[in-house]
Amino acid sequence: MVHLFQLEKRKELKMKSKETKLKIIEAGHQAVEQLIKVAKQKIIKPDPEDDLAADRLKNAAATKKLCIFDAFEILKKIEEEKEVLEGTNNNTKVDTKQGFAERRSK
Repeated sequence: MVHLFQLEKRKELKMKSKETKLKIIEAGHQAVEQLIKVAKQKIIKPDPEDDLAADRLKNAAATKKLCIFDAFEILKKIEEEKEVLEGTNNNTKVDTKQGFAERRSK
């Protein structure tokens, strides 16, 4: 009887975990949309005689780059988690002590 109860609890926790992961995936998509909005904003060019103008432009460009890389990283993780949830994890990683060249040298 106790074993049956434990199995039901595990199943219930697994379902809650899946629902939570789906909510996180949804939030990830919303975060990517926000990052896209930031990346699309125009860089306003200030007065060219301003000494800080170059630094501001450089910082703005770096911020856009970071937004783009973060968005791709989030999307990659979302795809990985979707594969795990759907059970279609096509992980073909080779786990050996040899390097790439050693495996291919035959």
